[in-house]
Amino acid sequence: MDKGGGIPVLETERLHLRAPSADDLDASTAMWSNLAVVRHIGGKPFTREEVWSRILRARGLWSMLGYGYWAVYDKASGRFVGDVGFADFHRDFAPSIEGIPEMGWVLDPWCHGRGYASEAVNGALRWAEAALEAPEYSCIIDPENAPSINVALKAGFVQTAETLYKGGPTLVFRRSARQP
Repeated sequence: MDKGGGIPVLETERLHLRAPSADDLDASTAMWSNLAVVRHIGGKPFTREEVWSRILRARGLWSMLGYGYWAVYDKASGRFVGDVGFADFHRDFAPSIEGIPEMGWVLDPWCHGRGYASEAVNGALRWAEAALEAPEYSCIIDPENAPSINVALKAGFVQTAETLYKGGPTLVFRRSARQP
């Protein structure tokens, strides 16, 4: 049985991006329960059950949308780095980004400041530009999350709006797809 479910495997210089799996549960739970990780993503640590639901959702995105999230690992050490990918969560805010692949990334604190986020984001964007016919991509970021804003800007995203999402201030970024 193909445990990857047809989800593409990506390689960057230092990273391995593969289908999320049950094997990621412990490392992913450790990451999502860390206050430094969730500070700008809802502010509340995730339980093991909630992380399991995230893993299942990440896999399901691929069958529903033809894109989704990858589990990211450091190639040299085999250590879990985090999650990166695309979704369309039909978020309830204006201006709407519904129908536009929304990019997201979250990395374990052990690898913050090492350029892994930019490397993973750029690897995923290269795949998307080759595999998807989307004219643009979006992402949303807490205005106080300067490191993620920096990653988005380096990847070519441009802030297009300020909005409220789930009662909190949120920045909306968009990026045109690059033509080959």
